[in-house]
Amino acid sequence: MTDVAKRDPKLVMRLARLGSMHQSRLSFMRILTRRLARENWRFEQSAFEIDENGVGHAVYTAHGPNSSYSLIAYAHDLPPEKRSDRVIAEAWDATFTLFDGVPSADDIERLSLNIPVQEAGRVTGTELSVSRANRSVRLWEHVVSELAEGRQPSTAKIEDVGYLMRTTAVYGSGKLGAADREMIADRPEFRVPFQVEMLSVYLTRWFITDLVQHMADKRATKNGSQAARLDPGIARSIGIGNSTGLGMAPFLLNHPVLFNNWMAAREQAIQAVRAVQKATEAEIALFRDMLARNTQIVETWHSEHPIQIEKLAALRGDVGKVTEYLTGADLGADYPWDALYTWAENSLTLEGQEWIASLILEPYGELVDGFAEGMAADNTATFRIAGAMKIGDLRVLLKDIYGWAIETDWSTPASKARAWYVSEEKLEPRLGERFEEPIEEYEQPLAPGRDAALLYHSLAHWSDEAQVANFLLRHPEHRHVLRRVQIVGRAPYAEIRDNTISDRVLPIDMLRCKLSFFGATKFDPRSDRWVRICMYENAPLPYELTSENADFWIFPELERAAV
Repeated sequence: MTDVAKRDPKLVMRLARLGSMHQSRLSFMRILTRRLARENWRFEQSAFEIDENGVGHAVYTAHGPNSSYSLIAYAHDLPPEKRSDRVIAEAWDATFTLFDGVPSADDIERLSLNIPVQEAGRVTGTELSVSRANRSVRLWEHVVSELAEGRQPSTAKIEDVGYLMRTTAVYGSGKLGAADREMIADRPEFRVPFQVEMLSVYLTRWFITDLVQHMADKRATKNGSQAARLDPGIARSIGIGNSTGLGMAPFLLNHPVLFNNWMAAREQAIQAVRAVQKATEAEIALFRDMLARNTQIVETWHSEHPIQIEKLAALRGDVGKVTEYLTGADLGADYPWDALYTWAENSLTLEGQEWIASLILEPYGELVDGFAEGMAADNTATFRIAGAMKIGDLRVLLKDIYGWAIETDWSTPASKARAWYVSEEKLEPRLGERFEEPIEEYEQPLAPGRDAALLYHSLAHWSDEAQVANFLLRHPEHRHVLRRVQIVGRAPYAEIRDNTISDRVLPIDMLRCKLSFFGATKFDPRSDRWVRICMYENAPLPYELTSENADFWIFPELERAAV
């Protein structure tokens, strides 16, 4: 193996690059489906008590080697005027909880009074997640009506939207009284982050396909006819939509060690594949197949937002360059993936570079997948400040990690135009205009660059040999950022190397980065502050899941895509 270094955090941890990331083998959805298949999980629908108006409940249970988990779904007849994707909505087409075990009738009754009202309700430690979803109204009606008339729905219309329902929140880790992560983190199936939420969404998709068929059957029966069965291939092509806004953006800033572990796992995987000296014919063939299939995603990926339209045009241009490169490249030569990545870094946009960085991992499951075991982090421990650290060592860290911030002129309005705060109404993060709204006194510590620069300048008259403990006795206002600097000193991919409060910051970059780790595709920003995505598109439904189809489902089959 050649000496290929991990990519420098100064290169990787810029917002524009983080906002160009794509799903990979280390995305949480794919980690989950691989595990479910490898461990032969068994799935069953144990209840479906829903009337002709689409009101009632259903239960879907996943039985693993050691535990069972049940999605309890509550379906509602929601008037159109109440349907909203905003976090302040108070009613939804469907609401859900992932239950630890198999629920009793009493559990279902208790939760029926709480899950449908979401934040207005309360749950207990037996509930692992709470979520809700709304229909894509036009596509829902199209699928129901076509099936009820005995026809299959239009694949073009389905491809255009991608989902029948979109989740507007999937809460776990103690939200609304649900189980804290510490209660389940030692279970093998939940050791990797966000596996509870990914399992909940995976089972939700099964419920939605059953519900749309049920509604078509009821309509057909009412009309004296028989509905068509939704074609299995069409059912697999339907994903779960998701609307994600500013509430998710601060997550990456508030969980620096966890974020580091995600990024470090991905960077270690990229490094390992670039260091492969010889690719086998099978590995090369698999890469070329995944490239062709992923190109279908790029071709069918649409957005109406100016930023994404520009990025998509650039990515499609990059795809053409990659195709041309591979026409003449010898992937049988030494270190082919390092050569491809190095060429991409010099020839493609950030979007194209990160596309290739993810794609080269595909043939190397045995080399890459184990890195997932290091993606979790214990965020319950208090990070104690190393008070004996010398001021000189702290200066070195600050210059290395926050050099860009130290050089920023923080006195200009543009450099600090925005401020993060928490809304009183929904206790959700918001980003406001510092000089136009009375929010500065409520500002959250989500500008580590600015705070690190203030810390650096406060050290100006302190001796290199002095200890940080003595400095903090005089300047306790810097405790939070000094602790963060020490954390990032041990976790190099923990910090975003950009200004998170400037007039040019795009929160969408933070959202996309996190969602790429979930495994999302077809990012469709609706502004620079919220985005729609699709999850589990093309994935086998739980009862179809096998070791053969548990991984590469993320890429559409060429035969189907060409229809």
